Amino acid sequence: MQVYYEDDIDRQWIADKKVAVIGYGSQGFAHANNLRDSGVEVAVGLRPDSASAAKVKETGIPVLDTAAAAAWADAIMMLVPDHLQSEIYARDIKPGLAAGNNLMFAHGFNIHFGMIEPEADVDVTMVAPKGPGHTVRRQYELGYGVPCLVAVANDASGSGKNLALAYAAAIGGARAGVIETNFREETETDLFGEQSVLCGGLTHLMQAGYETLIEAGYAPEMAYFETIHEVKLIVDLIYEGGMSLMRYSVSDTAEYGDYVSGARLIDDRIKGEMKKILAEIQDGSFARRWMDENRSGRQGFLNMRSDHAGHQLEEVGAKLRSMMPWIAKERLVDKSKN
Repeated sequence: MQVYYEDDIDRQWIADKKVAVIGYGSQGFAHANNLRDSGVEVAVGLRPDSASAAKVKETGIPVLDTAAAAAWADAIMMLVPDHLQSEIYARDIKPGLAAGNNLMFAHGFNIHFGMIEPEADVDVTMVAPKGPGHTVRRQYELGYGVPCLVAVANDASGSGKNLALAYAAAIGGARAGVIETNFREETETDLFGEQSVLCGGLTHLMQAGYETLIEAGYAPEMAYFETIHEVKLIVDLIYEGGMSLMRYSVSDTAEYGDYVSGARLIDDRIKGEMKKILAEIQDGSFARRWMDENRSGRQGFLNMRSDHAGHQLEEVGAKLRSMMPWIAKERLVDKSKN
């Protein structure tokens, strides 16, 4: 595994480039502001009626129509949602691409599954921070960084990798380390991690634990603290020193319960389901199902979002978080800005 740090990367590769960040969601917010603070000439490309335009203008970063941004830039970072990228690429990005431009992605979804197929004279690279955009921004501001993955799908100019590495350094990734990979590996592992552990697995485990305590007659506040609030405290320990440090920090009773009860929950049947999830990612069936959901109006997706947002645990959590004002004070996500 090749890992690059700041001393390994020549930032001159991006110093004289014009970079267009397409989209201003969590990652777009982080990339654009970090690039600007690193001295890179950057503009944000948005549709004319985008509600995000006002937020960008408050930062002083130029805002251009998406097509104009693509035509202006030497490097174009695609940070709009996966399901919108192919349409935006065909309509706004492709007409403005010139030979030798660097078309960049923070996730390999559209390239790996063949939804975007750039011309052979364009560099196609990836810089993928291994963390949410708000964390990428916060760590940069603190003088740290979030590790990044870098990959090259097409190197028409011969310098695509150098520019991608310089971009990763400019958003702070080289402070923590930039790991070289490929589009297939990043896409498949990222989707699997999101679905089986980080989002799907973790949130459903927490909700099931909460509901089990509620159904047994325990107070909602107690259930929330024990199955949701304290998850961060455990994960922070794992983040700092791995599972062994977490087990060192908790009580012997908790450690023993970890060993004897955890394996009852996450058993061979669950691993079998994880393997099925991975297979659906690898063969493209998940990607097709997701794109079909968007083409049909997203109603199933929106219904699931509404159902989960309306769960009792959200109301209980909001009440308990209001007792801890430091959480809001140190929040990563400020919807008025990003």
